[in-house]
Amino acid sequence: MAYVITDECVSCGTCAGECPVEAIAEGDSHYEINQDVCVECGTCASVCPTEAITEE
Repeated sequence: MAYVITDECVSCGTCAGECPVEAIAEGDSHYEINQDVCVECGTCASVCPTEAITEE
């Protein structure tokens, strides 16, 4: 199941730093997950301090 970053994101960058495949980058309004690169490991969701990353 794919992960998405919701509008709850505060752009802290914690998720990007922990992503093992570097699938997360800063977008226009918040960080975004590149679905073509994401391996759906869930690491990003587990480290997000605002719980802004959910399964789609």
